[in-house]
Amino acid sequence: MANVMVTGTGRNYALGYNLALRYLEAGDTVIATIRKPSPDIDGLKDRFGDKLIVITMDLLDSRSVNLAAETAARKVSHIDTLINNAVGVSRDCDKGFFDADLDLIPRTIDIIAVGTMRVIKAFYPLLIKAPGTALIMNISSEAGSIEKCYRTNMIDYGMGKAALNMATMNLYNTFKDERKVNIFAVHPGWIRTDGNPGNPAPLSSYEAAGILKDLFASKREDFTGHRFITNEGNDYPF
Repeated sequence: MANVMVTGTGRNYALGYNLALRYLEAGDTVIATIRKPSPDIDGLKDRFGDKLIVITMDLLDSRSVNLAAETAARKVSHIDTLINNAVGVSRDCDKGFFDADLDLIPRTIDIIAVGTMRVIKAFYPLLIKAPGTALIMNISSEAGSIEKCYRTNMIDYGMGKAALNMATMNLYNTFKDERKVNIFAVHPGWIRTDGNPGNPAPLSSYEAAGILKDLFASKREDFTGHRFITNEGNDYPF
C-alpha cells in the first residue's frame, strides 16, 4: 500500500475529498490537507482511522506549509504520490475584464501556482524517500491553456492555472535527470465540484476521482510524454 497526499480536501462534494476517499478505499494511507476545520474530513477520519492523516495547512504561508511537512514527516516515512488539488478564486471570478477588480487576481495566482510550489518544495524530502518513482500530479484545467482560451471571464482562475502549468514544466526540467520524482499537470475533466445537482457537468467528483486514480497509476514512469494531459491521458496544449 502507498502513502498518498492530497491538498484541498475539505468539502465532500469536491474533487480533493473524493480523491482522498478513493485512495482510502483502496487501502492506501492518505495525508489530507485542509485550510480550516472540516466536518466532512472528520467523518472520513472516523471511518478510516489511522489510515487518514489530517493536517491543516495554508498554501499562502510558507511557514504553515513547512510546519505541515514537519508534521507529515513524523507520521510517514515517505510520500509516493502528491496530488496538488487545492484552489481558490476571487469573488469576481465570473466577471469580465471591465467589471472585475484586478487587484484580486494576485491572491488567486498565489494560491494556485505559488502555493503548489511551496508544497512541493516543503514535501520534496518525503517524496525522494519513496521506494519507487514518486509522482506529483498538479490538478490544472483546460482554463489554463493559453492556446485553447475562449473565455472573457474567469481571468484569475485561468491565469492561476496557466501559471501552474508553467511551474509544472519548470519543475519537470528540474527533476527529470534524477528520475526520482515525476510530475504532470492534468485537466481533470468537467466535474460537478460545486455540490449543485443541477450542474450539467457529466462527472461527479467521485467518478472523476476514480478516473484520475487509474490515470495517475499509468503515468508514474512516463518521463518522456507531454506534461499537460487530460483525464483520459491525452495531450492538452499549454
